[in-house]
Amino acid sequence: MLQPLNLPPYPFKITDQDGILTLFDELRKKTIIITPEEWVRQHFVQYLINQKEYPRALIKLEGGLKLHGRARRTDIVVFNNSGERILIIECKAPSIKISQKTFDQVARYNMVHRVSLLAVSNGLEHYYCRISFNDQQYHFIEDLPSYNEL
Repeated sequence: MLQPLNLPPYPFKITDQDGILTLFDELRKKTIIITPEEWVRQHFVQYLINQKEYPRALIKLEGGLKLHGRARRTDIVVFNNSGERILIIECKAPSIKISQKTFDQVARYNMVHRVSLLAVSNGLEHYYCRISFNDQQYHFIEDLPSYNEL
């Protein structure tokens, strides 16, 4: 049984293939295995699209980046209409506690992306942060802005 999350439910088309649960990823246009982290990622994407009105075409999953010469992957990157990155979301499995280490990971990725809005979620807890590069400060915010509030 898949763990209920603190995100709106979504009617995924889940298939059981010999005990391995899969679903069709609408963004990547392929069937994927549902790991706990993927379960969070899929729900968060639907939250972005359905509740926060982020355009599906401007969301990229597992985007690659180079950090200190090593290949890394960001879970979710959102772009604006000009193709600029505006939001990075780091997803963790529900069993992983959100900690300073989690924020350090997304902050390291943001050294490359340099976006002003970051989010971290394990599906149960969600944290949102605005970055001010001019002041070199960050501020936690209560809720993720909708796309047209950016």
